[in-house]
Amino acid sequence: MRVEQASAGRSRFGDVVIVLFLLAQAADGVMTYVGVSTFGVSLEANPLLASLMAVFGQGATVAGAKLAAAFLGISLHLVGVHRVLASLTALYVLAALVPWIATLIML
Repeated sequence: MRVEQASAGRSRFGDVVIVLFLLAQAADGVMTYVGVSTFGVSLEANPLLASLMAVFGQGATVAGAKLAAAFLGISLHLVGVHRVLASLTALYVLAALVPWIATLIML
């Protein structure tokens, strides 16, 4: 059996997208934790996460949020909506990672 036949239901594009999505989530988790540890929880733009950080702590909240996002991203990957996941990844990079990078460069 050829490799192409064995993986006919898989998408190389989808595999790349889910890896990029998970890397973006991990990077955001690290930057969020460093950012709120350094500058305070008030720097977190998501009011729900900021409130949860006050109750459960920064580490637990960031870990929980990133695990939930990873689970949802993997779910999208498994149902095969890779273009949607790619769009969400790009939006996430622009709306979450770029602002954190800009903020943390000032350290």
